Amino acid sequence: MTVAADQAQPVGSPVFACDGLSIEFQTPAGPKRVLERVDLAVAAGEFVSIVGQSGTGKSTLLRVLGGLERAGDGSTVLHRGKPVSGPPDGVIMVFQDYRGSLLPWRTVEKNVVLGLEGKGSAAERKEKCQQALELVGLADRAKDHPWRLSGGMQQRVQIARALAVQPEVMLMDEPFGALDAMTKEQLQDELLTVHAATGATIVFVTHDIEEAIYLSDRVLVLADAPARVTTELAVDLPRPREQVSTKEMPEYLRLRQAAYSALRGPDHGDD
Repeated sequence: MTVAADQAQPVGSPVFACDGLSIEFQTPAGPKRVLERVDLAVAAGEFVSIVGQSGTGKSTLLRVLGGLERAGDGSTVLHRGKPVSGPPDGVIMVFQDYRGSLLPWRTVEKNVVLGLEGKGSAAERKEKCQQALELVGLADRAKDHPWRLSGGMQQRVQIARALAVQPEVMLMDEPFGALDAMTKEQLQDELLTVHAATGATIVFVTHDIEEAIYLSDRVLVLADAPARVTTELAVDLPRPREQVSTKEMPEYLRLRQAAYSALRGPDHGDD
């Protein structure tokens, strides 16, 4: 399974570009600016992670890219060179709340084909569903209902539903944040397999620095209040990656230290 032919772009071509992105919310205490002049670009086929402490606006930034949140005046947010004014074609969101995202009365396969209903023939929908479930290792659970699956399996179903529509971009909002450590590591490796197999662009929000470095081509650190991209780390670690050997590499350890230092800020020094 790959990105749909009408959505695919040459690797390295721009998918998203933000210039001077600012967001302000109204609160009982008055206006609160969450993001301040955020500049970023995401290229086709990249895996980019956004990290930051809780409340820095990571999810808000992702929602702006997905057309679910309106950028402030003076902000430029482009998808394929066109202003984002709503959910862009070929862009899919994957949320942390997998239980709330699945329909419990539908089987796994009927959840997966939800975004395909009314598109193509029944045979085409079945084939895409089967391919997506195979990618996430759930081909043998197609007839089960979500409530019979573990949390990790339910998140796989949500990812399979996204993959079934062959998206150009997957925007992932802390998708593994609620899972135990072993399940999280397994799904990280499966996500890397999906990324390699599909060629999709992935923008991944997490508060887990080690997860971000392990998965990504680049890591963007959001910090300050209001938040901005204070640090950008290029992750030049060999692929395929492996949970133990990759995390023992000197370059991985250097990047981890750099990310932690960027999040702590200059007042904390290097302790």
